Amino acid sequence: MEPFRIPSPHRTPPGPPHPPPRRPPSISVGTQTEETPPAERGGAQEPPPPGSPPCPPPPAPSTSSPEPTTPESPPPTATPSPAPPGARKELLRRHSSSSGSCSPRRHLSRKAASSANLLGSPESRPKEPIMSPGSRRANYNLEGVSVKMFLRGRPITMYVPSGHVGFRPELPPERLQLDWVYGYRGRDSRSNLHVLGSGELIYFIACVVVLLHVPLRRQRHYLRHSDCVRCLAVHPDRLRVATGQAAGVDKDGKPLQPVVHIWDSATLLTLQQIGLGSFERGVGSLAFSCADQGSYLCVVDDSNEHMMSVWDCARGTKLAEVKSTNESVLSVEFNPQDSSSIITSGKSHVYFWTWSGATLTKKQGIFGKYKKPKFIQCFVFDAAGDVLTGDSEGNILTWTRAGDGRGVGKGGKETYQIGQQTRAHEGSVFALCRRRDGTVLSGGGKDRRVLSWSPALSLLQEAEIPERFGAVRTIAEGPGEELLVGTTRNALLRGTLSGGFTAIVQGHTDEVWGLATHPTRCLFLTCGHDRQLCLWDGQEHALAWSLALEDTGLCADFHPGGQVVVVGLLTGRWVVLDTETQQPLAGGSDGNEQLSVVRFSPDGAFLAIGSHDNVIYIYSVTEEGRRYNRFGRCTGHSSFITHLDWSKDGHFIMSNSGDYEILYWDVAGGCKLLRNRFESRDREWASYTCVLGFHVFGVWPDGSDGTDINSLCRSHHERLVAVADDFCKVHLFQYPCARPKAPSHVYGGHGSHVTNVRFTHDDGHLVSLGGKDTGVFQWRVLGGPSPEPR
Repeated sequence: MEPFRIPSPHRTPPGPPHPPPRRPPSISVGTQTEETPPAERGGAQEPPPPGSPPCPPPPAPSTSSPEPTTPESPPPTATPSPAPPGARKELLRRHSSSSGSCSPRRHLSRKAASSANLLGSPESRPKEPIMSPGSRRANYNLEGVSVKMFLRGRPITMYVPSGHVGFRPELPPERLQLDWVYGYRGRDSRSNLHVLGSGELIYFIACVVVLLHVPLRRQRHYLRHSDCVRCLAVHPDRLRVATGQAAGVDKDGKPLQPVVHIWDSATLLTLQQIGLGSFERGVGSLAFSCADQGSYLCVVDDSNEHMMSVWDCARGTKLAEVKSTNESVLSVEFNPQDSSSIITSGKSHVYFWTWSGATLTKKQGIFGKYKKPKFIQCFVFDAAGDVLTGDSEGNILTWTRAGDGRGVGKGGKETYQIGQQTRAHEGSVFALCRRRDGTVLSGGGKDRRVLSWSPALSLLQEAEIPERFGAVRTIAEGPGEELLVGTTRNALLRGTLSGGFTAIVQGHTDEVWGLATHPTRCLFLTCGHDRQLCLWDGQEHALAWSLALEDTGLCADFHPGGQVVVVGLLTGRWVVLDTETQQPLAGGSDGNEQLSVVRFSPDGAFLAIGSHDNVIYIYSVTEEGRRYNRFGRCTGHSSFITHLDWSKDGHFIMSNSGDYEILYWDVAGGCKLLRNRFESRDREWASYTCVLGFHVFGVWPDGSDGTDINSLCRSHHERLVAVADDFCKVHLFQYPCARPKAPSHVYGGHGSHVTNVRFTHDDGHLVSLGGKDTGVFQWRVLGGPSPEPR
């Protein structure tokens, strides 16, 4: 069979007359260019557009100079001068050294693909490359029929819709504002819950410090951190706050240094940045001094030596620094009566430090006849100035002063020794809190109990935390008798020892991937590696319900009626649930590999299930989403399915795969692959979540390796595109986004790769998922409609 030959640019298909041909500009980003002859480029050839004439013999070489193209000129239709036989052409490509990301996902060391390298067909390129470093235009070929981009060296051809008018890339007039953060980081952080003078609770998750006013159901957010917040301390005035962050990397792989921010909780303005360039890996613990109105801040970093330093809060200067220990440090505090006395505790140690000028000296606590615990997780000072420590053996140890020079440790200064051991919990003591009346609260890990102790450590009262919330991580005292408890399963509870506790904040406990928004209400569904399926009420900012799945949930979608939801699992199984009763209605299993996408057709008549076995399974749906029958299979992808969308008439599917294919399917016609993709260029899509396509190729960053965009969603009014990237950012683009390097509004806050984004039914909000940071962010969409394209 004779291979398909591209029509000559000297002859045009029947249709409206075209303007005189002009030579197209070649796009060059950077200074290195490279060309390969058309025969050396891989990839299958596309069928010709309907009515294309046969290709005539090549004309004689032209000696005319290329016609210059100004940036204001429209995308040209070219009549290029062909190269002499045997001449070697160069393919323009940008090479980027970008390889880093704040995501743990593996990337190529060199990202050699770019959405800015949009090339025409071989015959639409000029004889010699035209260097135009400032150009941002796509190169249209076949008289504006298609555009091509490259990811990892693989060409991706996208056909231009009929009557398409070039849009000048502009920022959308709409903007995002963080409205609500669902979740709390309790699984691996301590002393992360406090009550401010304003009555607001303060805690953190991902890169966001949340200030929650419980009675008003209002959140405010401090958003100045560039990586995950690791620790939190409140100034004695209960107004100023210090927060420390982890180190990270930016999108180019450059390290981001950990730092401590001191800020005003009333205005959310940063007052001081402390320690930029002084800390390694991250800030593990910090504390304000109390005896001198909070003039000093003690910080312990996460380096191998766990460097301990004391800083002047007002000036931001370092006063003293010392290597503390090679073991992990879990807590640090100033003596509330003497700022020259500091205590640290952690793995197999409790150290009593003396600070004098620029020196810090330590004395190790000696356990003597008492069993040395593996961890000392927490400690508090009692009214007498003694120190109470909670350890991994479940004991509370009372360390008393020995000030006659014969105490524990070397030297003649005041030291501490164990005066009493109190059995408190089964398993570790995770939290200690001294109340205003002098009593002490302790929180247990394994037994999940909160105990109240007299100053002499006699048990007064106890309460048990429900198992679904996990162990006690931290305890804070609220107004009156009210207590606030943070748990290891990322929940915040409020209540009393006598009346029990209820959740005021809940969240996922492991990586989150699945997201679906309700078709008519401000509700959305999330699922992830913690095997929890959660329905959130975006209006009330609360968890409506949650239930345990049989395995990891990776994707979900609502039936158009809103009463039914389908969830795809890691095992290849899928389950259909009633959103009101949470009862299973149907289910099935397609292959034994994970499901990456499930999507109902707009009329609810079909369900498409994209699997990692490279197949899209189609089910017919009846009885308002309660009955499912296998309709067919869409086979033809050479890699796993990543995204898919239905056409507005519910008859066709557009799908993307892991090797960057864009395929189209006629479902109503028997799940047939549409081999002539040109015929689908004018089809209208009910949703747009495919990350590859003509209308959205401008969202891809320069030097992308194909995995940098995890999710994409077009708004229902078709004016905006939201993008979740691999560098912890949410982007807002104008739709359509059919120009390379299109501008966008960029929003931080997540501390991990952003795995999913979806607009709510009325486009009033956008929901984003933070992957490993377990955060679920609800953004408010502000602003008016986009201006008409020019």
